[in-house]
Amino acid sequence: MRKLPIGKTVFKELRTENCCYVDKTPFVRMLCDDHSKFWFLSRPRRFGKSLFLDTIRAAFAGEKELFKGLFLENNRDWNVKYPVVTISFGRGTVKNVQMLNDSIYFTLTNCASMHHIKLTAESIPERFEELLQKLNRKFDLPVVVLVDEYDKPLLDNLTKDTAEDLREGLSSFYSVLKDADRYLKFVFLTGVSKFSKTSIFSKLNNLTDISLNPKYADICGYTQKEFEAVFADYLHDVDLKKVQEWYDGYNFLGSNVYNPYDILLFLSDKRYQCYWFETGTPSFLLGLIKQKKYFLPDLQNIELSDSQMGEFDIHNIELEVLLYQTGYLTITGSQNIASREFYSLSIPNKEVNIGFNDYLVRMFFANGTDASSASRLSKNIYNALFTNKPEILEQAFFSFFAGIPHHWYVKNSIAEYEGYYCSVFYAFFAALGLSIIPEDLTNKGRIDFTVVMDKGIFIFEIKMKSNPKNTIQQIKEKKYHEKYLMEDKEIFLVGIEFDEVDKNLSKFESEKVA
Repeated sequence: MRKLPIGKTVFKELRTENCCYVDKTPFVRMLCDDHSKFWFLSRPRRFGKSLFLDTIRAAFAGEKELFKGLFLENNRDWNVKYPVVTISFGRGTVKNVQMLNDSIYFTLTNCASMHHIKLTAESIPERFEELLQKLNRKFDLPVVVLVDEYDKPLLDNLTKDTAEDLREGLSSFYSVLKDADRYLKFVFLTGVSKFSKTSIFSKLNNLTDISLNPKYADICGYTQKEFEAVFADYLHDVDLKKVQEWYDGYNFLGSNVYNPYDILLFLSDKRYQCYWFETGTPSFLLGLIKQKKYFLPDLQNIELSDSQMGEFDIHNIELEVLLYQTGYLTITGSQNIASREFYSLSIPNKEVNIGFNDYLVRMFFANGTDASSASRLSKNIYNALFTNKPEILEQAFFSFFAGIPHHWYVKNSIAEYEGYYCSVFYAFFAALGLSIIPEDLTNKGRIDFTVVMDKGIFIFEIKMKSNPKNTIQQIKEKKYHEKYLMEDKEIFLVGIEFDEVDKNLSKFESEKVA
């Protein structure tokens, strides 16, 4: 029985330690046969980019023995072994330009030493170009350059004062690749985001971006077919439908794919948990949601143009683009309108939905209710819905909102207050793993949100105290519940009124549909 390659990013280790391996080498051949020699791939963190990059390294270095039984074994000329320069920013955190320069300087010097080359240039760009020149001269072959997590130093400091200086430093470094074309055989950069215009790529504009190329859509991640074939020994007691619901669903204009990190940890301990999310969520992302007062239910249905999807500007960060590129949203559909592509985005799976919203709920509770009280509150609310007893929700909700320090909205209109409370509710219910339909459309209007349980359906309407409309009465008048009359479940109408001054419930009503 082959081992699970958890945390392994070195191709040789997987191939020599009897690990499961999903053969992605056909994509190596496709890249080598394609029209370009400068490539870029954007994928979320922990998605297999580093392993794929090391697979490319092993192929160009001529390590044929590692490819036995794989597609590339008999589909490559193994007589030529190219010099390879591998640069990775994936390890550690770069906090300033000096740390960035030290990291690059060490990498270049180490690579030169491995090939018994002496470098004399002191500046980073000149030292990089000198390395490429001397490798080309020594081996009489063009050089392969592989850069992993090219953008991590900038992403780690995106909201800090050092961001602009780091951008300039990286831009200067990468610009060498364009000028050194005559020394190069193949260049491949990976990262999470593609920075635009005045950013890093302004000086490296000869890259072919395959991030949204359907031909390369499945280059990272596991398709369902790959998953079931390669990991068959681990699937005897696994509910495949439930696994798909929890971990499948990422899409880059090809097949739905699993995040390798997620699914390997699940196969290891067979527990449904938020493995990927717990590896670290950038605090600036949550800060951006807070700053932009984002209406969280909108995450279920976002549309972006092709130009928005491919890039974002360090000086004008679009939250939706960042959420897509970092893996919290994925493509659910596309449409060509007037020769332009428009993409529909949504949360990929249950793991991301629960993890992301649980993190937001904890942010709401920060400096308020302690963790144990919050957990107890979650359990009480879930049990109330599970047992079809909405009348006992009032006290739980009151305690919930009393524990939230309200910093999002100050001096806002009633509509903005309602949006805030809807966002909090959405995050809370999503963090419980419940089936939520935000802004649920009916032929009579739009429900604020609907929660669908195994035995009951709960229709929620939220209003502010200063709004004269009666919540339960509105639901009844517009007959929102008629949409669900054919369901073999009990239906409950829940009206909630908030006091924008006291920042808590001022009225709670629930009623079962007869």
